[in-house]
Amino acid sequence: MRVVRAFATPRASAGMTLVEMVLVIALIALVTAVTAAALSGGVAGMQLRAATKDIATALRHTRTHAIATGEPQRFELDPDARTWIAPRGKRGEIADGIAIAITGARQAQATRGVGAVLFFEDGASTGGRVQLTRESQVWNVDIAWMTGAVRVSRSDER
Repeated sequence: MRVVRAFATPRASAGMTLVEMVLVIALIALVTAVTAAALSGGVAGMQLRAATKDIATALRHTRTHAIATGEPQRFELDPDARTWIAPRGKRGEIADGIAIAITGARQAQATRGVGAVLFFEDGASTGGRVQLTRESQVWNVDIAWMTGAVRVSRSDER
């Protein structure tokens, strides 16, 4: 007579242990993180994008402050010191390894070597461009003189 077991022994079951599942999930997460970093330019690319966004935000803050106060406001960028200054004590630093170039109206410059953009009470500005470069990546922050609008774009130019 043949005996059939109702329950299989733990060794006979064909499943995965919790440890095996955690290892597989950790491996998938690691591969995803490495792939994302490689596709986005890695840490250097993230620093470049963060610096670009910080400057664009500070420029928009300066424009908004000029409109709100009804008085001209100045944004200054010192490429040598790697710092920027906006109204109401807002300051920032730019990471080493990022090349900085600012193009703007000479009349807005308060100090030699320090670039500046003036925003007027109606939102207009002296206009200009801040260009940040790291390795082969180039990001531009353009400031329209007529409207004072700030626009961020990636560029292939160097």
